[in-house]
Amino acid sequence: MTSILLDTSNTVGHPSGPEYQLAVGEGIYYLQDDLHLATPPPHPSEHTNANPNPLATAPRPPTTGVKISLSCMNSRKPPPLYNIANLGSTRSNLVTSVIKESEKESRSSHETSSDGLTAHTTNASAAKTPVFGEDNALLTPAAGKDSAKRKKPKTSIVKSNSSFISRVMSHEAMTKRIQEHTTDGLFVFANINRAFQWLDLSPNNDTKAQHIIKILFTKAHMLCHDTNSFTKGPNHLDIIMGASTADIMWFEAYSQKYARINKNAVINASPIYQIKWLPGSENLFLAAHMDGALIVYDKERDDATFVPEERPPLISISKGSEKDHRPLLINKSVNSRNQKSNPVASWKISNHRINDFAFSPDSRHLAVVTEDGFLHIIDYLNEQLTDIYPSYYGGFLCVCWSPDGKYVLTGGQDDLVSIWSLRERRLVARCPGHHSWVSSVAFDPWRCDERNYRFGSVGEDRRLLLWDFNAAMLHRPKALSVRQRGSISSHAPLVRNRTESQATTRFRSDSNLTTADSVEGEGMVEHPVESRTRTAELPPVMSKIIDEDPMSWLGFEEDHIITACAHGHIRLWSRPQEATNSSQVDLHS
Repeated sequence: MTSILLDTSNTVGHPSGPEYQLAVGEGIYYLQDDLHLATPPPHPSEHTNANPNPLATAPRPPTTGVKISLSCMNSRKPPPLYNIANLGSTRSNLVTSVIKESEKESRSSHETSSDGLTAHTTNASAAKTPVFGEDNALLTPAAGKDSAKRKKPKTSIVKSNSSFISRVMSHEAMTKRIQEHTTDGLFVFANINRAFQWLDLSPNNDTKAQHIIKILFTKAHMLCHDTNSFTKGPNHLDIIMGASTADIMWFEAYSQKYARINKNAVINASPIYQIKWLPGSENLFLAAHMDGALIVYDKERDDATFVPEERPPLISISKGSEKDHRPLLINKSVNSRNQKSNPVASWKISNHRINDFAFSPDSRHLAVVTEDGFLHIIDYLNEQLTDIYPSYYGGFLCVCWSPDGKYVLTGGQDDLVSIWSLRERRLVARCPGHHSWVSSVAFDPWRCDERNYRFGSVGEDRRLLLWDFNAAMLHRPKALSVRQRGSISSHAPLVRNRTESQATTRFRSDSNLTTADSVEGEGMVEHPVESRTRTAELPPVMSKIIDEDPMSWLGFEEDHIITACAHGHIRLWSRPQEATNSSQVDLHS
């Protein structure tokens, strides 16, 4: 394990050698930059009483390791292996919308979300993106003189005297660095403990180790954050952050102004484990609290003490003898007539921690994974739960969608990556290879097409695994056809009810059936645990220990694979020169 860098300065290295190379079929990935973020020491106000018991663990704020949000201002060409024009009949057309900075500005953009999935926008397809709450007139901004003007927070973070913020450090040449930043350069926002940093990791940049701005919080640890691709522009970039103290901070990077939401936990007192802007929305974002609540906030609305509206749960699911798992309890609907203050909507999905969630590329569905080991698929525009899938055992920790929206990946405490088909409503394959919990999964859109998929995963075993997947190459184990009595129970742990239902067996593969039709055409379905003897297994094409500490984040860019570990290492792995010029992925090499 590397020593934690307790200092105010980041360091960057360029190690070389076979141990810093990733050999895959398309070529060799090289470690280009190894950025080590400085970890701030605890704030003096965080006094901890010494415990004489050597086995005792002192209470600490929740932490998630280093999480990253990426932003690139310039529109880039679509991945060469992925044809967006062919997605009209599927549930994802990879569209998000962008507010124009001026009438002369193009509406196309490129953005990489916190789950590493690249979103592309075209002017023709922007209107197709559904917007959450668009049917509620109370959520429509009032037309007026300033209605088209992009709003910013009011409080300067540099001049703030709030006890919430301990210190703000800006680079002495901050203005010059921002002005010289190229439009195709890469801005990176990263958290580590109570520090939040804005970095420039653009190519040929000699100041990668020097933050543009660094914010130190007093007691709060920022656990998650996201940039808004809808409102970003040359002079505007909205960032939302979720803290261990349940506070939410809206930060506009260029003006260095901020606003606090859910201040003093007036709406929900539970820490925020994941947060993301709603697709196509300028103001709304979704926060996952550790108490199992999903809450939609508006960055410009005031907070008020929240009293849940009286609405019965849609469905109650029994798990063994327990009956405490309520899939979607609507405490406040987006259609509520009471929209004077936050929250805009509030749902209770579990009594356990929500570890991650991801929006589908067509902006219609939400995949949510929880600590109790369930994947929930939600039609969030209509506030309806459609499917619940269980893990093999243990909790799910991460989730992401394929670029075309046909598949969902999950990783978790069963050391497995699982591939779920939303079209067929079933588990497609399990992917063994990790030796510990899987902490992050992401598709590589630059090596995906209509049939072939590349995805990666990192875990607490310090490994990066890459996988190539094609539905045609998967076959159910032979044990399925020659299974003897008792063979399932002898190989599968009895951790959940295995009662088969007609609802979970009537869905069959149909290449002409769109995912939207298959998911929206039925009611909520609770799926059983699939035995490993009934499920295909997919081996990785590459597995390697790439760090000395547990991994916490993974993302794919056109020129790089980006990884982050729990103790502050952000590593950029340059792609093989021919990787982005290849016309076909060889999945059988």
